[in-house]
This record gives sequence, structure tokens and C-alpha cells, in this order.
Amino acid sequence: MELDAAKKLINKYTQGHADFIAHAMMAERYYAVKNDIMFRPPKHQTLPDGTVSDGTPLRKADNKIPFSFYKLLVDQKASYMFTAPPLFDVGNDEDNKIIAEGLGDAYARNMKNLCVNASNAGVAWLHYWSDESGFRYAVVPSTQIIPVWSHKLDRELLAVLRVYREFDDAGDEWDVYEYWTDRECSAFRKRAADDVMTGLCTCPMFTDFYVAGAAADENILIHDYGRVPFIPFFNNGGHSSDLDAVKHLIDVYDKTFSGFVDDLEDIQEVILVLTNYGGQDLKSLMDDLKYYKAISLDSAGDGDRSGLSTLSIEIPVEARDKLLEITRKAIFDMGQGVDPQQQGLTHTSGEAMKFLYALLELKVGLMETEFKLSLNQLVRAIMQHAGRTVKNITQTWTRTSIRNDSELAEMCAKSVGIISNKTILKNHPFVENAEEEQKQIEKEDAARADDGYPGLGEGGGEDV
Repeated sequence: MELDAAKKLINKYTQGHADFIAHAMMAERYYAVKNDIMFRPPKHQTLPDGTVSDGTPLRKADNKIPFSFYKLLVDQKASYMFTAPPLFDVGNDEDNKIIAEGLGDAYARNMKNLCVNASNAGVAWLHYWSDESGFRYAVVPSTQIIPVWSHKLDRELLAVLRVYREFDDAGDEWDVYEYWTDRECSAFRKRAADDVMTGLCTCPMFTDFYVAGAAADENILIHDYGRVPFIPFFNNGGHSSDLDAVKHLIDVYDKTFSGFVDDLEDIQEVILVLTNYGGQDLKSLMDDLKYYKAISLDSAGDGDRSGLSTLSIEIPVEARDKLLEITRKAIFDMGQGVDPQQQGLTHTSGEAMKFLYALLELKVGLMETEFKLSLNQLVRAIMQHAGRTVKNITQTWTRTSIRNDSELAEMCAKSVGIISNKTILKNHPFVENAEEEQKQIEKEDAARADDGYPGLGEGGGEDV
């Protein structure tokens, strides 16, 4: 891509990306438990003339306590879906092995990161490439990616503009722009303080850069992937963030709880109200109270109201407790999560436990629908790198939740002869990988046969 064309393109797409970055960073901030309450203006502010405003004299406490409801909701979703990440079956054991090797040891962690990023930003991005080590892929921060979609109904990904900041060896700060199409990647950069139209130049990032099946120039990389090597993982059909449904409720809970703590601190300081005090100063008052347990007051005769009274703050505890209770329930209802404080779970059956996860299942079902399409693209990219093609891909998803394993095991035992053994193994609570379990069964059957006890592994032997 020519430099002038790159300037126009970058200037066009980066302008509309600021709102997305702001929204995504707000969700990331709440996920890090840095809620808006943390940035509330202090009650005691420094005025323009340098003096400090005390605000309301009776209100000195200024607590800012954030609650990690949003992080809990997102972590519930990620662990429920990806503690045991999806398994793939393309109908061929050799191809399945290639897919497993291509996904690598970091597969589960990458899926968890994709889930968190998609929950925060509405979409997560995965970039794949190949080098001397083979097929590789990594999760890219959502705020770095600006997609270019077609106007067709299927919204084909035409290109990706990746924007990020880095430091060179001299310590200078640069904004780097990578523009990826289905044929090449063009790299440009500018100093962080410069304008795109005046400061953009080519970025020689592909010098001595090796990519299998690709040719590299200083700032242009020609690849043969056949498509843009970026895969979007959408959070749901509307591409919305999980924070949208619960942010205002979390803010209400934070403010209510923080205000409650403020009241508890402020009420500890009882204010004395004196009328016609006969002492010289407040120090003598405190000394008299401490030593004599009494103070001297002047009386003006009949009808005089001289005396000492106290002023304190009344806390509407019941109303506040009710508000916190309602708000907490609404957070988990609107956020479609499982409240860990739910009671009455003793001796609950497996079927009844499923109702605890009803809302969470609805939410993760929407994500699963979107992620399945994206994972199929990843599997096909792995197979393309291996020089193979694949048509039908079967995905097996496992939920991680509280369950009644004895009921599941009993159901699997009763299903023998009705459905295939492979399906039974996939759904058995003790089996994590059905293919490996099947190989282990065959190995044990062969060992029994060598010992002169054929058929035991198939249920044909007698109990010993």
C-alpha cells in the first residue's frame, strides 16, 4: 500500500474507533474492580484560592468501596464454559491429532482470554500465523483491532487495521499500524506525538522476518493464507458487552454501601450542644468531663434552657439493607449469573441444580453460538497449514458446574446398548477426553485377552 493511501485509510478508520476503545476500557476497568466509585470527587476539595472545603461539617468520612460483581459474573461465565475447552472431531483420528497439536498447550488459557475479552468489549480477536515453529496463534487485545467489513449480509471480513503503541531501542514512543488483507500486510508508524497526515512513515518491521510460504519486504509481508488471518469471537448476536446490563446497578450498590460506611464512621463522633456554658474554653469543658464527670453551666432563672445535649446522625438501616438486597438480586438477574449466597441447596437433586444455572446457561448459549463459527475457522486454518482440508467439524462443549455425578453415571450405565459407547464416554462425569478413554479401554481389553480372559472389557465376562 502506498503511503498516501495509507494516511487516508488510517485517518478514516481511527476516528470512529475512539468510542469503542472508551467503552471497552470501561468494562476492563470494572473487571479490574476499579469502578466509578473509585473516581468520585472527594467531599473535601481544594478551592481555587487554596483553601480546603470541608463540605458538610457533619459528614467527614469519604469511603469509596467498589464491589467485584462484574468480575464475578465474567469469571463465572469463563470457568463455566472453558475450564474444559471444546473438543473437535473431524471423523479422522490422524486429523484430530493434527488439530490437537495445532491448538497446543495454551489452548484452554487462550479460550478463557477470548471469553473475557469478548465479555468486556463485545468481541475478541485471535491472530494466527506460521513460522519456523509451525502453526501459531495468539489473542490480540480488542482495542487494537479495527475491522473492515463488507456491506453484504454475511459481513465478510475484508481487512483488519491493527493499531498499537511500542518503544524502539532509543526509547522513542511510536504508534504502529498494521493493515492486513487476504494477500498482504503493510506496516506503518508515526511518533506518538505526531499527526497521521504529517508524521506517518513506513515501518521496517519485516526485515529478517520469516513466515512460512510468504515473502517479506521492509514494510510489506506477502502471505498465502487465502484470507485475513484474524478471527473475531463475538460475545453475542448484538456484539454487546456484559457490563451494559449491570453497570448502573453496580454503581448503586457501591454508592449505597459506601454511604452506609460513611454514616457508621460519622456517627461515632457525638456532637455536644452547650447552652450558657460557664467555663472559659472547650479545653476546660473536656477536662471537667474527664475528671469530674460533670460541667458547670450558668442559669438565667426560671424558663432558662441552659444545659447540654448531644447531636448524632440517624441511619435508616432497614431501608438501606432492603435496597442492598434488592440491588444484589437484580445484579445477578440482569447479569444472568449465579449468586453464591443462594440458600436451600442441601440435598438438592441434579435436575434441581440445573435451575441454578438457567440464566447463566442462556447467556453462555449465545456466546457458544458465536464461538462455534469462529472455532471452525481456527480448525480449518490449522488444517490448511497441514496441507489438508476438512468439511464436517463436530464440537463437544462441556460445562463446569455443580452437578450430581452419581445421577449422570447412572444415566450413562442405563444408556449402554441404546446409544453409542462414544456418546456415553463423552457424557460420563469421569471422562474428560472420550478418544483417550476409548484407547485406554481397548488397551485394557487387549491386556485381559493376553491373560486368557477375553471379552471382559465388553461386558461379556462374569463378576469376580
